[in-house]
This record gives sequence, structure tokens and C-alpha cells, in this order.
Amino acid sequence: MSNNHEEAGTPVARPTREEAEEAVRTLIRWAGDDPAREGLLDTPSRVVRSYDEFFAGYRSDPADILARTFSEVGGYDEMIVMNDIRFESHCEHHMAPIIGKVHIGYLPDQRVVGISKLARLVDVFAKRLQIQEKMTTDIADTLQRVLQPRGVAVVIEASHQCMTTRGVHKPGTSLVTSRMLGAFRENPATRREFLGMLGLGDGRGAANR
Repeated sequence: MSNNHEEAGTPVARPTREEAEEAVRTLIRWAGDDPAREGLLDTPSRVVRSYDEFFAGYRSDPADILARTFSEVGGYDEMIVMNDIRFESHCEHHMAPIIGKVHIGYLPDQRVVGISKLARLVDVFAKRLQIQEKMTTDIADTLQRVLQPRGVAVVIEASHQCMTTRGVHKPGTSLVTSRMLGAFRENPATRREFLGMLGLGDGRGAANR
């Protein structure tokens, strides 16, 4: 798969590792320190290696993760819910961490996917520069498009360090977003059942999108 990020529009060529490390040295100087001092000599290479991990999602295709499904489900057609999938991401406005959890529910239509694949799908989108609202939509829409279930529900609860450690400095706050598709959007009872499993009651705490 290409290293270029094409989903946002115009493809962007990936710089070399040496160019990325030099950019880190520039930021260290901007912060007011000397990248040549002993404690910072290896920092550029460490930062670039960490970026390989933080943003590995650009090198994965989310549809590929869901490609293998199982149809031998013994007629099971009730709600499948996986909650508290922890994730770490970075906001695209300040590149500050977003830390939270994702809850996923879907109503299968003859096919189910391995539960580890749901966690991996979350990681693919989390390991990119993000806003929470888009991440919520991306996860839900990908599940609906690839699995074609009778409905998908995704709720994300997260703390944004761009708000808690800078700017307005409001620690302890969290943002809740949701995306309801198919039966979860059309049937209030189905939606209530899912949100009730998460302790969100009638869903008034989630931003239905």
C-alpha cells in the first residue's frame, strides 16, 4: 500500500527519514534548546521512530482488516457489542494526544467478523491525525460498507490533551460522539438497547451523527 495519504485529497510525498529528523532538530531549536547537546542528540531519531508507531494507520487499508468474515453463526442475528476498546490518537490541529475508548455494536446479516478485527479497525483510524467526529464516522461507515450488516453503532468517549494541557486547560473533560446507521438509526428501541449496555441511558450524552 502506498505511503502517500490520499484520502484527504492531493497525495503527499513522504519525506526521507533524514529530512524528518532534521525537522525535529528545527523544532528543538524553536523550543529554545540545542539539538547538539548530549541529552538531545538521539531525540530526532527517537521522535521519528515514535511517529512510525503513532501514525501507522496511514499504511493500512481498513477494508482489508474486515475482509475475512464467518458465515457459520448458527442463525445468530442479535446485537454484537464490543466496548471499551482503548485507543490513543493525535488531533490534527495541535498534534496533541487524544486518549479514549470506542464502543462498537452491529446487527449481523449472516456474516460476523472476528472480534480482534474490530480492535484493529479502531487502531487503523486512531493511528492517523484525526478529529474525533471523523474517526467516529470512519469506523462506522467502514463497518457498514464492508460487512453490510443490518445496522452499525459506534460511540467514542475521549479526552483531548489539546484542551486539557494547553489552551483552556480543562482537565477531566471528555468528548462523546456517536454514529448510528441502519437499524440503530431507524429503530429507537435498538438504539436504546445498545446505549443502555454502555450506561448511556437514552443516548442524550452522545452526539448522534
